[in-house]
Amino acid sequence: MRRKILYGLVLVLVLIQFMRPSRNISNTISANDISKLYSVPDSVQHLLSVACNDCHSNNSVYPWYTNIQPVGWWMQNHINEGKHDLNFSEFGSYEPEKAAHIMKETAEKVKEKDMPLNSYTWVHKDASLSDQQIKLLVDWSNDIRQSIIQKNNLPPSNKY
Repeated sequence: MRRKILYGLVLVLVLIQFMRPSRNISNTISANDISKLYSVPDSVQHLLSVACNDCHSNNSVYPWYTNIQPVGWWMQNHINEGKHDLNFSEFGSYEPEKAAHIMKETAEKVKEKDMPLNSYTWVHKDASLSDQQIKLLVDWSNDIRQSIIQKNNLPPSNKY
């Protein structure tokens, strides 16, 4: 009986390898990309590339282990959730109030070290941010937020 269960589990594990999620890979920079609308210094672009874009853009870099299911499914779900909260590739499609609020949250989450996630930095050591890098991202996020507020004449509010 145990042997049948073991064979069944192996068969299921083999079969699920053929059910792969779609990949979040784009070869172009969207017209809505934050870099097309706001200044993104090279130092910030580098940090976004190593610490943010895998989950918050239209172009993820997939490690080898995402080819193994169910890890690939989990990773793709994680990417989809990240893009739902913030997608730098589609930033220009956000309403000004939402964009300002997202940049406020970005600054807060980076400052509080809630982003990037620990589960990400365990595997991607270069995504662990120094205090100087955190300050750089926080200041940049706050500058973008202020730019959005001023450009769109948004009334003073704590929500964004």
